[in-house]
Amino acid sequence: QVQLVETGGGLVQPGGSLTLSCAASGRTLSRFTVGWFRQAPEKEREFVAVISWSNSNTYHADSVKGRFGISRDNAKNTVYLQMNSLKPEDTAVYYCAEATRPSGWPRPKFDYWGQGTQVTVSS
Repeated sequence: QVQLVETGGGLVQPGGSLTLSCAASGRTLSRFTVGWFRQAPEKEREFVAVISWSNSNTYHADSVKGRFGISRDNAKNTVYLQMNSLKPEDTAVYYCAEATRPSGWPRPKFDYWGQGTQVTVSS
């Protein structure tokens, strides 16, 4: 059974940084395309970033480009989301997800989802 677990969320002041981690059990994450999404209260889920399985190509949403960076450490079976220059509008629950098929890059169909980690940006 595939399990994705996000960690690293918390409360941070505007302009601060956080690094989220997505760890997988029951799966070798390096074989799959992995994405990060977020959902703020009363808003639709929003795509944030994605990293390919094959050559670690990345793609980021315009709203986070230049501030956030997705990366992976295959030895640790973990994908990261480095978030810098955080803004109050980045406040949301952040989810990682795995696509079992890479077709449709940079927006493949994501099949497995974690439970999410809360990120709150506030002074």
